[in-house]
Amino acid sequence: MIPLKTDCRFFRGDVPCKPHKQFGVHCFDSAGTLCPNYDRITSNILIIKLGAIGDVIRTTPLLHKLKSSSPSARIWWLTLTPEILPSLVDEPLGFTLKNIVALRSVRFDILYNLDKDREACALAEQIQADTKKGFRLVHGVISPADAASEDKYVTGIFDDVSQANRKSYPQEIFEICGFSFNGERYIMDKPAPAASPWKINKRRKVVGLNTGCGGRWTSRLWDEKNWNALARALKKKGYEVVFLGGELEHAKNLKLARATKGKYFGHFPLQQFIGLVDQCDLVVTGVTMAMHITIGLGKKIVLFNNIFNKHEFELYGLGTILEPDKPCRCFYQPACTNKAYRCMEHLPVKRVIDACEELLRS
Repeated sequence: MIPLKTDCRFFRGDVPCKPHKQFGVHCFDSAGTLCPNYDRITSNILIIKLGAIGDVIRTTPLLHKLKSSSPSARIWWLTLTPEILPSLVDEPLGFTLKNIVALRSVRFDILYNLDKDREACALAEQIQADTKKGFRLVHGVISPADAASEDKYVTGIFDDVSQANRKSYPQEIFEICGFSFNGERYIMDKPAPAASPWKINKRRKVVGLNTGCGGRWTSRLWDEKNWNALARALKKKGYEVVFLGGELEHAKNLKLARATKGKYFGHFPLQQFIGLVDQCDLVVTGVTMAMHITIGLGKKIVLFNNIFNKHEFELYGLGTILEPDKPCRCFYQPACTNKAYRCMEHLPVKRVIDACEELLRS
């Protein structure tokens, strides 16, 4: 039998490895010399972070630490959206039955479950690992896996504890995993160039306006009239304005583009949307997937926040967080329940314009 190096990072067992496809190499050549691409794996690490997409993106800073502390580890990551994972992940896995079956047959050195979803915690309980960190399922109840996970666990149970928190999300997950957070950035692979370039005037500063917040979180929405006024003001100041959003924002963005003469190219699959955001110099957005894509691409950002604790967001010096002039009374509520006023009506357009101009001058 041909000698094999099954402990190599590139070895698959079911299909030829990448170095073989690229260079025609074998594990050993005819003289018995080891393949120059051989990269020995000595351990296996599993991350479970299923979704949402933005949460997956803002968990990627952890890869900096894992690659430096365990350079010989094979990193597996189970998620609902494997297409968003960077190439640093050796085994990007979708949340499918066949992948779950495979994971149950692997023994991991460390398992990090950073989701408090029941299915994620159940899997963390079932999969074999020498060390487990994050969250697990105990007698049907989601529980911390160890003492390092207790603080983050409690913030999801009591609103007052969550509101008192002063740690960013990356800092919290680093501590859960036994690391110190030192400003490690999101990791995102740069999108491939568009087949046909966007018709954007790059001689001007490009401002993306992400007008939606998804169908569930209507408490975060800024009124359409405000987006209209913002777009008009930015265009008058000489900026190129591009409306961003998904299928739910399509009709609204078409209307806004017609009314303001801003650019709107439609809604796109994830990788194309990332490519569009990458054309922007600055993005104005609520707390959405687009926010994390913007940060991941290193773009400047004006972030609207009302229902969340602003301290959980790490902007890496790229932007500013704007909150309404009147306090939000609907902490973590999908829909506004305050009968006295709706807080997002008290976020003036001028504050947003001033924030955009200040960031684009810097």
